[in-house]
Amino acid sequence: MKRFIILLFAVLSTMQLNAQENADTTTMYYTGPDTLHYNKIYYFGGTGLAFPIGKSREALSSQAFSRSIGLDIALRNPKYFLIPTLFTLGFNYNQLETDENYNRTLENGQATIYALSLAGGIRKQVNRLNSYAYAGPAFAMDVESRISDLGNTRSRMEKLYSFSPAFKLGFGSDYKFRGFYLGLELDYMHHFRNIQGNPVNVLTVMVGLKSDITSFSDRMVQVIKPKD
Repeated sequence: MKRFIILLFAVLSTMQLNAQENADTTTMYYTGPDTLHYNKIYYFGGTGLAFPIGKSREALSSQAFSRSIGLDIALRNPKYFLIPTLFTLGFNYNQLETDENYNRTLENGQATIYALSLAGGIRKQVNRLNSYAYAGPAFAMDVESRISDLGNTRSRMEKLYSFSPAFKLGFGSDYKFRGFYLGLELDYMHHFRNIQGNPVNVLTVMVGLKSDITSFSDRMVQVIKPKD
């Protein structure tokens, strides 16, 4: 995993150096609004992996693939933005603690964490490259597998649901091509509920596309609240 993260940093650095070399003196430093984000709303859809870190690895291990969908909503000063995001994080799962409601202990099962975060962030635009960082609270729903032996060679798989507050922070970068953005995000989530007696700390890596949906959102506002 360390090699993978180092590779991601190298890709981000290469993109930033390329943007700086291609930017002229009129576009490198903006004195006015951020032209790529001023009054804009972007949609981001990402696919990647979630890596448990620390003691979280005793019960959880990464599983392909995890996903994220979210919005990049520019504030009045486009240097700042809101980024509501829904994460679906999939893991392989081993049950470490016995559950009195079930007569079997599960190995090599599955667990899923759904996390809805509402973070605020700050960004820097260099020509077509946008780098940003963000942090904020999140609300998570954990889905753990359980299994019961019913006898007669039959077993029943069930899902156990629980909820927890969480905290997320991260950084990312996207580069504007013709008609679309290619984005990369690296996030950390701390979960305030234990899973199988261990704290939950997760590192996620997402790659995806970013699209301008400003005109669509404006039309939706007009439909919901038509002009007099």
